[in-house]
Amino acid sequence: MAKVVLDPVTRIEGHLRIETEVVGGRVAEARSQGEMFRGLEALLLGRDPLDAPVITQRICGVCPVSHAIASCRGLEAALGLSPPANGRLLRSLVLGANYLQSHVLHFYQLSALDYVDVEAVLAYGGRDPVLVDLKRWVRAEVASNRVLPAAPLLPRLPGDYPADPAFNVGAVRHYLEALEIRQEAHRMAALFGGKMPHPSSLVPGGVTTGVSAEAVEDYRTRLRRVRRFIENTYLPDVFEVARRFPAYAGLGRWGGALLSFGAFEEGTGATWLPGGVVVGGRIEPLDTGKIREEVGTSRYAAGPPRHPKEGETRPDVGRAGAYSWLKAPRYAGRPCEVGPLARLVVARAAGSEPVRDALGRGLAEARLPATALDSALGRHLARAIEAHLVAARLETWLGALQPGQPSVGAYARKATGVGEGLAEAPRGALGHWLEVREGKLARYQCVVPSTWNFSPRGDDGTPGPVEKALAGTPVHPDRGGLEVARVVRSFDPCIACAVH
Repeated sequence: MAKVVLDPVTRIEGHLRIETEVVGGRVAEARSQGEMFRGLEALLLGRDPLDAPVITQRICGVCPVSHAIASCRGLEAALGLSPPANGRLLRSLVLGANYLQSHVLHFYQLSALDYVDVEAVLAYGGRDPVLVDLKRWVRAEVASNRVLPAAPLLPRLPGDYPADPAFNVGAVRHYLEALEIRQEAHRMAALFGGKMPHPSSLVPGGVTTGVSAEAVEDYRTRLRRVRRFIENTYLPDVFEVARRFPAYAGLGRWGGALLSFGAFEEGTGATWLPGGVVVGGRIEPLDTGKIREEVGTSRYAAGPPRHPKEGETRPDVGRAGAYSWLKAPRYAGRPCEVGPLARLVVARAAGSEPVRDALGRGLAEARLPATALDSALGRHLARAIEAHLVAARLETWLGALQPGQPSVGAYARKATGVGEGLAEAPRGALGHWLEVREGKLARYQCVVPSTWNFSPRGDDGTPGPVEKALAGTPVHPDRGGLEVARVVRSFDPCIACAVH
């Protein structure tokens, strides 16, 4: 038995350690370890309720929009507020733009380098000034045998990278173009969010920026550029990676429940992508009353499984048997995978024809069987397909805006109330549960996407989704755990969120 440890896992958000036991060249057991405690839930107690959307956005700089929306929805439920139609649409437009930048970021800046030989740019003989500059940078890194300040590309784990120069250089060019596309998506979100990251206009009751024809057309123009990149570059690149690395259609299998809270509100209580839970291929209606957080192997004070509305955040640093700062969320006692794959599978099971058709076309283009959705490659494919679907739907929401009509509902302060705020962050299901008592926040608990996916073992010893998905992964003795890293990064870890 050998031990392969990735610590820290690089090119992710936050601090993650993955520890594996390898038997016969394959992972026999894995442990996912969140390596930091932040305590934002405790920080919120005793504060004015309106502080919550501002503070909870600071849980994450990649997906602050989702936290703001979940917090606002929780406060709206607690305080009896309701956003008008423009307010709901503007939230979806800001959130949708954030999805696009996050999905592009994940594939190009965080994951694609697992499948591309970056050093191939050293043989580049063209005149593209950007690639010429990048060539100098990579050469300097290789020559110095160390990472230069803020180096984005090296070092990398040794592995089975493609030998095709055209593919490798083209992929690096797309990596650089993706940075510009992310800027465009950020500008889209800032048009209605006020700024990015951490938009200032998302408040309980709606969105304060209002609707102007100029902002709508500005957003639409930028969206068209982003859509072209998704359709002409992002999707084809994912298809190409799938064709070149077919083994990963069988690696990273989870095989368990998939959960979605439902994404993008299109009416009071209605979402464009429906919520639900898929277990064994069958969809069940979502019942958030079945959620519990367990702490059997987490560095928190021992206690029974608790619903988030009754949850506590009491760290216990030296607790025996604990190995992670993540709690272990469970739905009806089951660990659940969340994220783009879960959203699309739940939507397909709920009868969404556009999602069903898009998944079918994507699998065909990538030359993958339907079973490959539950895999490392399947997660990348689902994320790219979702970006394509969201970009198209943003046009519909733009067209439904009503310039001159209100985007914020009337505000009336209440001294007491409880609320549940559900949203879907780019990485998956996000819930905020809160209680207002005597005009102050008396309780606040968040269950975030990477807490679901990267949860440690529960009270009964059942591994979390990533821990289980790593089982059986082949580990080449000379690659430093590259195969493990590829599976882990397919889940798009956000550990700063998970250890909030």
